[in-house]
Amino acid sequence: MTTFPVREHVTKVFNELFEVVPALEKDKTQVIVMSGGQTPYRNDTDRELPFRQESNFYYLSGCDLPDAHLVLVSKRGGNLERLPLIKLLIPSQDPLLIMWSPAPPTVDEAKQLYSPGQISSVSTSPELPRVVQSTLETFPDAVIHILPPYPYSPFPEQPKDFAETYATRVTHAYLLTALHKARLIKTPEEISLIQTANGISSRAHEVVMRLLGKAVKGLIHREKGGNPPLPGEWLIQKEAEAEAVFVASCRREGAVHQAYLPIVAASTRAATLHYCCNDKEFSWGPISNGHAHSEDLAHDEKRNLLPQVLLIDAGAEFHNYASDITRTMPVGNGGKFTPEAKDIYSLVLKMQNDSIKALKPSLHWDAVQLLCHRILIQGFLSLAIFKGSEEDILASGVSAAFFPHGVGHSIGLDVHDVPSASKPIGAEGRPFQSEIAKQTNSKFYDYLRLRLPLEAGMVVTVEPGCYFSPHLLAPVRDSPFINNDVLARYEPVGGVRIEDVVAITADGCDVLTTVGKEVEWVEGVCSGSL
Repeated sequence: MTTFPVREHVTKVFNELFEVVPALEKDKTQVIVMSGGQTPYRNDTDRELPFRQESNFYYLSGCDLPDAHLVLVSKRGGNLERLPLIKLLIPSQDPLLIMWSPAPPTVDEAKQLYSPGQISSVSTSPELPRVVQSTLETFPDAVIHILPPYPYSPFPEQPKDFAETYATRVTHAYLLTALHKARLIKTPEEISLIQTANGISSRAHEVVMRLLGKAVKGLIHREKGGNPPLPGEWLIQKEAEAEAVFVASCRREGAVHQAYLPIVAASTRAATLHYCCNDKEFSWGPISNGHAHSEDLAHDEKRNLLPQVLLIDAGAEFHNYASDITRTMPVGNGGKFTPEAKDIYSLVLKMQNDSIKALKPSLHWDAVQLLCHRILIQGFLSLAIFKGSEEDILASGVSAAFFPHGVGHSIGLDVHDVPSASKPIGAEGRPFQSEIAKQTNSKFYDYLRLRLPLEAGMVVTVEPGCYFSPHLLAPVRDSPFINNDVLARYEPVGGVRIEDVVAITADGCDVLTTVGKEVEWVEGVCSGSL
């Protein structure tokens, strides 16, 4: 990849920090001390778990090593404001550890690996006390900023006794706010990394669809002993098998981590928003001799696959930058949606397409949420699931039982990125309310993770959905706006969600997700005809 813009990121964070520190401290030297993540180990064993760098540390360093540290220095009104000091400390090479694990880079190697020309100095982690003490001697007016202390936050712990040693000069009140504000608006390099992650994940979604289509065409057969099947011969009849194909496709393209636990939900399980079990077979009907079968019986050549949807919400990371893509695809019925599933899929697709068309700087995200509810209500009226007037239904909030979550969120180094900046809290301890939200039903906004006007450089997901969850429908079944006879026809669909990642530009937006979503394309691929 191109050189990671460490200096630009550090400068952005200090600029935000200058804005949030108290007036009496604005002209003092600001020092940031951060620790990266440590290698995790499985409980009660010496076996390493996958290491993933803490997001804020990576943002300011571009360094993926465990047990690393940063010391950053800036001050308003001089060279340090334009060129802050960036001191990186990396783990030293321990001969005993090298016997078991690859050696970390040397100091000279690290200077070339991590943003060459941007890092002021590189030393080893045991030197952290000396580096901090030297910095404070050089800048005696310095205020030290750290992240909120462990264990009251998810951030890595500072070296032992650090806060106590410098207690009168250390604060954790401002750094996280500054980091989240800086990370909210992405640099072009960050958007490029998110785009790469989306390309990898888009192809993985398509791989799953194409394997389903090959099976429909009879080009994949159940293994019956002999040689194990190769990846292109894998038969997908379980949620876990679809997940395995997705993750394998991402991994072979260089994605080390998934950005979150994949959601792979077949049949009515698609109504569960964060279904992460991924352990059920697809739904099957009776075999030819008339004996009924449940969803989790062993494979049988005589079984009939019931028409259903398969919802996959999954996205890989690339260099720690996330993707987040959802596709809902038909399974059974020859790889085609049932009429009811197609109705709901087409409605959700309109919700998403119209939302994406509306995106531009200054548009408040609450307006996108409201737009989705209006389109859902109009669609349900057309399908006769709802009855009554659009405005009365909107005022009642009943559509929230079918679309309960937010239409999207900020995404970057974390899949639900920078929560404190995305959903700022007012003085009364509640999220700021837009005029749009004040004038409409509050149920629409309960689970929104983004409550801001859009700005160029933001990267967000657009993920409307429609669900038929018995749990959510129970309180509204007696609503005068619901035609329960019609609703009963649609409940077996379970749920549909369609999600893309979008970068906000100066005059609109760019969609970074590339996998198809139009009905004709999805059915064509899943039926094996494309």
